[in-house]
Amino acid sequence: MIYIALLGCGTVGSGVVKLLKNNREMIANRIGDTIEIKYVMEKDINKCLAAGINMEMIVNDFDIILNDDDVKIVVEVIGGIELANSLIMAAMDKGKHVVTANKDLIAVKGQGIFEKATEKKVDFYFEASVAGGIPIIYPLKQSLAANQIQEVIGILNGTTNYILTKMSSEGRAFAEVLAEAQELGYAEADPTADVCGLDAARKIAILSSIAFNSRVTFDDVYVEGITSISAADIQYGRQLGYVIKLLAIAKEDENKQIQVRVHPAFIPKTHPLAGVNDVFNAVFVRGDAVGEVMHYGRGAGQMPTASSVIGDIMEISRNIMHNCNARIGCTCYEEKKILDINQLESQYYIRMTVKDRPGVLAGIAGVFGNNNVSIAAVMQKTSQDDKAELILITHQVREQNLRDSLTVLKGMSIVSEINNVIRVEGTDREVY
Repeated sequence: MIYIALLGCGTVGSGVVKLLKNNREMIANRIGDTIEIKYVMEKDINKCLAAGINMEMIVNDFDIILNDDDVKIVVEVIGGIELANSLIMAAMDKGKHVVTANKDLIAVKGQGIFEKATEKKVDFYFEASVAGGIPIIYPLKQSLAANQIQEVIGILNGTTNYILTKMSSEGRAFAEVLAEAQELGYAEADPTADVCGLDAARKIAILSSIAFNSRVTFDDVYVEGITSISAADIQYGRQLGYVIKLLAIAKEDENKQIQVRVHPAFIPKTHPLAGVNDVFNAVFVRGDAVGEVMHYGRGAGQMPTASSVIGDIMEISRNIMHNCNARIGCTCYEEKKILDINQLESQYYIRMTVKDRPGVLAGIAGVFGNNNVSIAAVMQKTSQDDKAELILITHQVREQNLRDSLTVLKGMSIVSEINNVIRVEGTDREVY
């Protein structure tokens, strides 16, 4: 019998209870032993009772769990940072293995936890912390470990993907679709973490640390959200052959410098991520040996997340049975430079409102040329009051050069407004 203690019996915790119960016999056959929940630590007893937990299993004192040598694995699904961190550290000090679904914790406190796991020779697994039920951490750490990973690009937030999908397919405004997502339960009452890109930033910090073997924290990630995206931008992008997504992007260049960023981006309709819609997530990985790999599925939800949590519990249980724990610890053995966003080179979509008269386009092109920004495509839409909308796509240019150009343009009388600037990704990808 492998005894575990569950910290939290909310949405994910109750899913863990349900899946362990429903697939109990199959799980036992696959690992060669039975996994049993011995304790559940949860303030709300009603949550435990609703999940089918017996009263004698419910505890409020973590020391009961710490001091029970039968408990080999502690499963943390309470969320938050400080409390979760202290509980995990205490469990590891007692030689207990840990599974968590806590992306916020790992993105901020990951280094200390990994160091503690190495010191105490215990397992620390966290597959559910990124992309819910989609296996991505295990593949990066093991299945793709022989590769030099060149890039990881993900749609890592189902709420924003749902909003952008609805805006794209129905031509609706951001605020309207956000309200609908909140009514459906896809978005929180306070959607800041989702729509401002913070949730995706925590996840890409975790993935890039693994992919590039170098510590990346949440604070290292450049972040923009989707609140400025309009139906007009989506429509113009479609006419140019692009689809818009909130992308979490991590890349390593030939000089072993890495870039980590989250922002809206246009991608070609032929890109594998272009067809990932609604609340689904996907992670696109390119390695020097494997080439392109994409992992796709439900990135959140009770049972998909529980699936990943229990997969980790099963793997640790196998390690316990064969006395081979702590095989795979922290893989951040390098210290690579993280590039500032101004050093980024990308293509850009720019939408601006200008005076509708001869010579305007030439004047704008001149400003871009003076700052080494080359224009690849131009589309003009006539609007009211002798004004026109210009939509431009640049060639690959340095971000700082583009920003310098826009600063000059904003001060020119012929430019009424810079309406939006959106990066363009994936145009350099080979189509097979």
